[in-house]
Amino acid sequence: MDENLFQQRIDLTQLSKAVTDIRSEIGRVIVGQYKMVDLLMIGLLCDGHLLIEGVPGVAKTLTAKLMAKIVDIGFSRIQFTPDLMPSDVLGTSVFNPKAAEFQFKRGPIFSNIILIDEINRAPAKTQSALFEVMEERQVTIDGVTHAMDFPFIVLATQNPIDQEGTYRLPEAQLDRFLFKIDVKYPSLSEEVTILTNQHAQTQTALLDNVSKILSAQQIAQYRQTIHSIIIEPKLVEFIAKIVNETRNNPSLYLGASPRASLAILRSSKANAAIKGRDFVTPEDIVEMAGPVMRHRIILTPEKEMEGVTADELIESIIKNIEVPR
Repeated sequence: MDENLFQQRIDLTQLSKAVTDIRSEIGRVIVGQYKMVDLLMIGLLCDGHLLIEGVPGVAKTLTAKLMAKIVDIGFSRIQFTPDLMPSDVLGTSVFNPKAAEFQFKRGPIFSNIILIDEINRAPAKTQSALFEVMEERQVTIDGVTHAMDFPFIVLATQNPIDQEGTYRLPEAQLDRFLFKIDVKYPSLSEEVTILTNQHAQTQTALLDNVSKILSAQQIAQYRQTIHSIIIEPKLVEFIAKIVNETRNNPSLYLGASPRASLAILRSSKANAAIKGRDFVTPEDIVEMAGPVMRHRIILTPEKEMEGVTADELIESIIKNIEVPR
């Protein structure tokens, strides 16, 4: 069947232009890291929180700040430290002597894009304070519920090398992240370009020249568009088979949850949309399976000792499932 017939069903003109503009703006500051940029855009369009992991100095924090600059909405940064308390993040009730009552003072979590730097440096008590706000977009303090403004996305970074002074993220919190993005070192040619760019202009100057591209209203509109992206029933079944296989695999101690199935479905639709298609292909699903599930599954101790990675296991699971055509 002619692919052009499919492309006429949903108008993706505005979305495609926005995606091109975002890539162009980010490309002025960040060299390479195309996969990370695409996953950040998909996260924004899917209303998903993102966990960005990589060694120090690979532009994790810079990319998150850049994403916030491109979107014309509020931005807040929280540096997680071992002495950080839940009230430092969520806010606290403060007594107002004039009114003779307690008033809620909002914490830095009350914004649109929240950059949590080194999320694994805060203890479990502070990390667990994020459970409600990440899942339900609201905070309950002293029995009063405070809703977050639209949109609300958490971009969290963590360093996989440092172990001292860090706390492993609880599985319940990891499951609330749409993706775990692994940021790799740049190639030799990319590093030369980075040095050339920084030699010509400072990082601050590069960031100052970034233009606003998306508004909150446009994000809401594009999310509706992505919701309309077409996916065949056999591809929905393909997603279910992949996730179900993680629960029955002898190499895994913990499989992926139904939240992972929904995440693959939503992100596959967004992946198709940013590539200019209004229908999902099996390749979209395969591409999204790794980032969605790599932080949601736990390998058995035997497999970990053998040096098997979550990505390798996900790849082998997908290879053993017949791809629908």
